[in-house]
Amino acid sequence: MDRLSNTVRPYAWGSTTLIPELLGVAPTGEPQAEMWMGAHAGAPSQTGRGSLNDVIGADPARELGRPALEAFGPRLPFLLKLLAAGAPLSLQVHPDRAQAQEGFAAEEKAGIPLDAPHRNYKDDNHKPELVCALTPFDGLCGFRPPVEAADFLSGLDVDSLKPYVDLLHAHPEEAALREVLTAVLSADPEEMAHTVAEATAAAERLGGAYAPFAATAHHFPGDPGVIAAMLLNHVRLQPGEALFLGAGVPHAYLGGLAVEIMANSDNVLRCGLTPKHVDVPELLRVVRFEAGDPGVLRPEASPSGEELYDTPIDEFRLSRFVRPEGAAPVDLTLPTPQILLATAGRPNAEELTLAPGQSVFVPAGEKAELSGTGTVFRATVAV
Repeated sequence: MDRLSNTVRPYAWGSTTLIPELLGVAPTGEPQAEMWMGAHAGAPSQTGRGSLNDVIGADPARELGRPALEAFGPRLPFLLKLLAAGAPLSLQVHPDRAQAQEGFAAEEKAGIPLDAPHRNYKDDNHKPELVCALTPFDGLCGFRPPVEAADFLSGLDVDSLKPYVDLLHAHPEEAALREVLTAVLSADPEEMAHTVAEATAAAERLGGAYAPFAATAHHFPGDPGVIAAMLLNHVRLQPGEALFLGAGVPHAYLGGLAVEIMANSDNVLRCGLTPKHVDVPELLRVVRFEAGDPGVLRPEASPSGEELYDTPIDEFRLSRFVRPEGAAPVDLTLPTPQILLATAGRPNAEELTLAPGQSVFVPAGEKAELSGTGTVFRATVAV
């Protein structure tokens, strides 16, 4: 079992306080957006034996175990994060595996450098993800039903939004959502900036359900993603609640602290709320134009005290243990690799005591007994 030293990424949207508060340290004044736990090449966790990707690379059969090695090859297939949003992240979608393989191969063939700002595919893998709130956490997830989206836009009483309202009423669901998103992202930039300004003023005046979108617009004035965001469901997660985000589902995180787990990929197609590249044709190829409830997940408890967030993904499995005073020790030994992350109290993983924000890597088959009081998230694979 290896105690992990993890990199905190200083993305501009990061909160300056949420991660320091969890760790019990003084804020630096700089944004601290994500703490990465895993073997991603961009910021691998460090152990007493070296970086986690080097440790796994030296003996993947021992570290990962045969089930994970046969299913996913010689790499840790998930990335675990603490995510602290002080401002909205970009509105985005992720491709499915076939789309990622096709897109990556096409960009490789075209000779587009991996670090090119207009590159869409950094690898050939999909990127499903699960986000679990540690504080009240605001996000956008999936399309509203077209009629509901039409009513929401209509409530702003902005003349330049009326063509979108008409489109949402005039077509079957998939066609309506596709045509409106295409029209919003393809609109004349000056005209769209004027529309966004009017919509923002109206949203501020109305408040209530419009307030999150008014707040978002202040971070991205004139951005067409403000209007695109209004097509989506707004969700406020309470601590312990989660969202699963599959391929093609448009989403954005607006604010709060969460544990996030994802397949080990960097593939993102952006829809807006960003100064970065937006490839509209490729985006429209990837988005799933399906309306529906965002599906808030609550954990399913077992007799051992493990609470599982059930998802249809093999690359990761996330659960948590909320341990009261006097709780009996629990054997967490598995034939697959694990990362254990404490978020409250001072629980013990074998002989290691974990303060909030501290984590350990447990190789496959390694004895792992959890004791003490507090909350621990367990990340592993579902094979």
